[in-house]
Amino acid sequence: MNNGLNAQSDPTVQPVPASVVEAVDAADVTLSNPKWAVIALGANLGNRLETLQGAVDALGDTPGMRVKAVSPVYETEPWGVEPGSQPSYLNAVVAVKTTLPPSSLLERAHAVEEAFDRVREERWGPRTIDVDIVAYADRVSDDPVLTLPHPRAHQRAFVLAPWHDIDPEAQLPGRGPVSTLLAGIGLGGVTPRPDLELHLPD
Repeated sequence: MNNGLNAQSDPTVQPVPASVVEAVDAADVTLSNPKWAVIALGANLGNRLETLQGAVDALGDTPGMRVKAVSPVYETEPWGVEPGSQPSYLNAVVAVKTTLPPSSLLERAHAVEEAFDRVREERWGPRTIDVDIVAYADRVSDDPVLTLPHPRAHQRAFVLAPWHDIDPEAQLPGRGPVSTLLAGIGLGGVTPRPDLELHLPD
């Protein structure tokens, strides 16, 4: 099953950056067990569903990473901008097991964004794809390059709702149960899209 994508139209067929491959090789030696990570995906330009599926497939193609769960799709009003000023987002969350360290996982997330022509012209601007690392194992870090968990995840129903769907017992490190966080903020502006579906990579 190719979910409407094929090798000719898939922009993620570019090689994995050498730095990521080297990091995977190092991680395979230094880590005895893979770590769980949660990655949020969002798109509000172009063919949003196809782009989300392409991002899922690209993550699945990453050495040292396996996509273990893909959430239902939600439609979301854009965050931090005037209502109606941008197209709505399609959002989803994937859970992965990986031997990549967080820094290399971030490099791969950026590589996926670049493959889909993500342009960073303005904060909260529209984008073909947004790939955010929400959590990595139980890691809590205030590193400005990669803050873990994501510093605004606890405020975002478009992250918490799909995450809760794939793992009702999930915990956001340092913040508590995802179910409690979601109950506290509600689902305002976030709409389930049961007519749309993402698939695990082949």
